[in-house]
Amino acid sequence: MSEDEFRAALSRLSAGVVLVTAHDPEEGARGEDVGMTATAFMSVSLDPPLVMVSVRNGSRMDDLLARQPLWAVSVLSESQRHIAGRFAMKGRISDRLLFEDIPYTRGEATGAPLVGGALAIVECSTEQRVTAGDHTLVVGRVLRAGTPSADGGPLMYFRGRYHTLG
Repeated sequence: MSEDEFRAALSRLSAGVVLVTAHDPEEGARGEDVGMTATAFMSVSLDPPLVMVSVRNGSRMDDLLARQPLWAVSVLSESQRHIAGRFAMKGRISDRLLFEDIPYTRGEATGAPLVGGALAIVECSTEQRVTAGDHTLVVGRVLRAGTPSADGGPLMYFRGRYHTLG
């Protein structure tokens, strides 16, 4: 099986789109916010409340979460495709510029950016990291969760493109 065959087969699995964020207190005088688009995010356990996200080994987010345990997830709505695309770009500009014109608040439990208008938000503290091939599975204990917006449906990813349910 080739990498292309594997990628094509898995592209038939639809997934919700989230923005994973964290604050890097060691970057600059005030620190810096870091974000990445993810489709490999899921609930793991209800008791205790655990979620998991998959991050590419050696990525900025992987490096940050290896030394800083607090992070957050904003479940993106169908109207937030531009945010997903912006944080998924290869060779992108600095994270500071990516956050510049996006409305967000700081998480009460993590200090991480939470995107305004997101369908749901989840704040976490890393419980476990598991290396799995070229990615790391980051399991987080949910410290706080909420549903700030009920407007619209979820942003979905299917066959390599963003979609809506409607």
